Amino acid sequence: MTSIQDLRERRAAKAQEARKLLDDHTGEKWTAKVKEGVDALYAEIDAIDDQISAHNRMLAIEAEKAGVNATDVVNPLNAKDHDPKGAKMLFNKWLRGGDNALNAEEWASIRATMSTTNGSEGGYTVPSLISGQLYEAMKAFGAMRQVADIVRTADGRPLSFATSDGTSETGEWIAQNTTATASDPTFSTKSLNVFKASSKIVAVPFELLQDAIIDVEAFVRQRLATRLGRVGNTGFTVGTGTTQPDGVVPQASSGKVGTTGQTATIIYDDLVDLIHAVDPAYRNGRSSFMTNDALLKVIRKLKDSQNRPLWVPSFDRGIVAGVGVSSQGGYTAESNPVVFDTLMGYPVWVNNDMATPAANAKTLLFGDFSYYKIRDAMEVQMFRFTDSAYTKLGQVAFLAWVRMGGNLVDTNAVKYYAHSAT
Repeated sequence: MTSIQDLRERRAAKAQEARKLLDDHTGEKWTAKVKEGVDALYAEIDAIDDQISAHNRMLAIEAEKAGVNATDVVNPLNAKDHDPKGAKMLFNKWLRGGDNALNAEEWASIRATMSTTNGSEGGYTVPSLISGQLYEAMKAFGAMRQVADIVRTADGRPLSFATSDGTSETGEWIAQNTTATASDPTFSTKSLNVFKASSKIVAVPFELLQDAIIDVEAFVRQRLATRLGRVGNTGFTVGTGTTQPDGVVPQASSGKVGTTGQTATIIYDDLVDLIHAVDPAYRNGRSSFMTNDALLKVIRKLKDSQNRPLWVPSFDRGIVAGVGVSSQGGYTAESNPVVFDTLMGYPVWVNNDMATPAANAKTLLFGDFSYYKIRDAMEVQMFRFTDSAYTKLGQVAFLAWVRMGGNLVDTNAVKYYAHSAT
């Protein structure tokens, strides 16, 4: 049976072969036969990517069943002793049996793993271990938590970031005995408020709680990560800033509007204009593209003037989502052991909360996404319901709340591409 490592090695070999063909066949050397060979290699790489994704998905499912952090299975480099105090075991016990299932000693132990005290009326502050795993898993449901800078605060009080645009500022040459010109920098602020989001209610039948073979903790955590991850990524991407975060798309400034006729497509010249709309001060090692998968499909078909693909597959992609994201957010080559798929030399992030190609749609972003700040306030709050509404259905219900927000603190750092209106 082919192992996932074998698939990765095959993919790397195919990507290297494609890269060599592109490098060795420039100008008049680029022939229809060479193009046919490159296209065939790309097709093989796509097929291998599908197999790797299927393997990773199965590993994640098996990990959830076994109560193991799925990230550790997909990427063993991250594996470590995640639960030294048995917090997961106690959390699982509480999920199954409620408050009365834990004795005084266990309550004291699990409170020690929390950053705040228990809520009242069935409220439960999720242990920091579980909370950390939850936030880590939420990265899988959109690109924003992978590229943004994460800020964690102990409460949700209003918070503002001071900003100052110095890209147009410069010094001056001064003759002897001449007074220097005054030029004070200007400052402004960007709010980074938090908003409340819920997981919606997760109802679990008594049978699952009573059946010891079912890992309830993994089941509930997976559902919470899925729901909170998705709603969070949507807010961070296209949020309005009223009852949800300020999304990166509404906050980004215009970089390029597509030429007439580009209502569902994009051309090479537009990509060049978008890149150069971002000041070189921001166009550094952390700059990258972000787009919907639908536009990515269009982009992957783009060719240069010699009919060579602009899209360059990585030598090894897909080991684990988020590899290469530094602790400060954003993409940095130094922290990234995996070479990303690139477009014109920059990494590409897929975010399906962005618009699909259509007239006037903002479908592509470029810039330094570490200037987008995500704020997480406090720990996840979970509630366990056993009232009659669920008891008569033979269920116990769980509901989690989080408070989070986001904003692009420097609108010059990220620019958008918008399709033509006609």
